Amino acid sequence: MPYDSNNIFAKILRGEIPCKKIAEDEFYLAFHDIQPCAPIHVLVIPKSAYKDVYDFNQNANPDEIIGFSKGINQVIELLNLRQDGFRLISNFGTYGGQEVPHYHVHLLGGKKLGPMLPSS
Repeated sequence: MPYDSNNIFAKILRGEIPCKKIAEDEFYLAFHDIQPCAPIHVLVIPKSAYKDVYDFNQNANPDEIIGFSKGINQVIELLNLRQDGFRLISNFGTYGGQEVPHYHVHLLGGKKLGPMLPSS
């Protein structure tokens, strides 16, 4: 399936939809999630059109991969998450719960987050 240029993150990148921006550079944009699941819940997205983590890892050039990774670290530092810890999540596909078909990571922190998944 090709990249959907009308997804909400593509619209945010084009400035068609506002976001509460934290940081950005040529490789990434970081902004607050509109439905936070933790006191700090940030979305970090690459500026280029990749639909998921697999697409990004397969097709991004080395500068994009390094720039995106460094961007995540910049946000971690800006929000002082390094000392107490954080969770970094990337959902993929139906079973993984990916809702927006643009690669993104959730950066969560600000409290003890508990187990990754509820026990069954």
